[in-house]
Amino acid sequence: MSRRPPILGLPARLQFLLALFALSTIHAAQDFYKLLGIKRSASQKEIKKAYRSKSLEYHPDKNKEEGAADKFAEIAYAYEVLTDEEKKEIYDRHGEEGLKQHEQRQGQGGGHGGFDDIFSHFGFGGFGGGGRRQREQSTPNVDVPLRVSMKQLYLGDVIEVEYVRQTLCVNWQECMRNNQECQGPGVKVRMQQIAPGFVQQVQQRDERCVAQGKMWRSNCRECPDGQTATEKIELTIDIQKGMYPGEPITFEGVADEKPGMTAGDLNFIITQEADEHFHRDGDHLYVTMEIPLVDALTGFNHEFTHLDGHKFTVNVDGVTECDHVMRVSGKGMPRRRGKGYGDLYITFDVDFPDSLTEAQRKGIRKILGGGSSDEL
Repeated sequence: MSRRPPILGLPARLQFLLALFALSTIHAAQDFYKLLGIKRSASQKEIKKAYRSKSLEYHPDKNKEEGAADKFAEIAYAYEVLTDEEKKEIYDRHGEEGLKQHEQRQGQGGGHGGFDDIFSHFGFGGFGGGGRRQREQSTPNVDVPLRVSMKQLYLGDVIEVEYVRQTLCVNWQECMRNNQECQGPGVKVRMQQIAPGFVQQVQQRDERCVAQGKMWRSNCRECPDGQTATEKIELTIDIQKGMYPGEPITFEGVADEKPGMTAGDLNFIITQEADEHFHRDGDHLYVTMEIPLVDALTGFNHEFTHLDGHKFTVNVDGVTECDHVMRVSGKGMPRRRGKGYGDLYITFDVDFPDSLTEAQRKGIRKILGGGSSDEL
């Protein structure tokens, strides 16, 4: 009895593998909203009302039709997902496939999907890095400079802003179709025979791939304007007292959305505007004060106005040298990490007169007890 040659020259092991994959059943993803007969914008109250109605209609004790029990189970699962805030968010963003992957990670600590499930069982190592699950990608984070005054950083402030971003089309899941060659956003991997008994993985760039095992359907009626739409959102930025320049205020998951990806973060980066009087370094403030020579010699009092408008007086006794630095405790910025305030450092710049009259020179010599310039 003659032996049939392997299909296309492939070894029996790979033939069995491909046959097993061809026989695997692929179930179409359920639309939980359609299942309950509600809109995607439905409130929790509307979801519960729809569930009660549908569950009564398909309850196995009342509905003896074939498939009623399965339908009842599907309705119960849809209700469980849509009333769980975390699961609902995952489903709205990534569909049922993303939800299954999430539940699989929680219940089994990870796993494989698509080609990886089958190939890894037979020692082929799967796709995308030795059979390891491809990490879910996110859209790029967005950094926005936030210009604020030193006074705002001293007192703290709350700012209301509007931000424009791209959000997923409401019915984006309807525009997805299964394609096992898609291994992630923009990544397509296919098997190519290079010789009898030898195949290799070929990775290509394909923007239609939006997630692992999912491809975007072009000219989809559900999303006539494309995958995303423009949305304007209002954000409240809370500026904490003592925040540092360069410090971010982060809104997680508020950057642009894209199918198959989690939304990146929106970061407002503190950019401190220069102040007319004070200079800042960390929690401390610095100021330069010009004083006349007479004050430098005899002492003085000076009233300062702080960033928040409160006033305080600095008393200086005795002689003040030029470029002398005085520390005033607790008059700096609010400490970002810890209680209290930093310090204020005052640098004194003595203003010498451009010239003196003869009488002034003699009077200064007499007061200070200096000798004649002729006596050297």
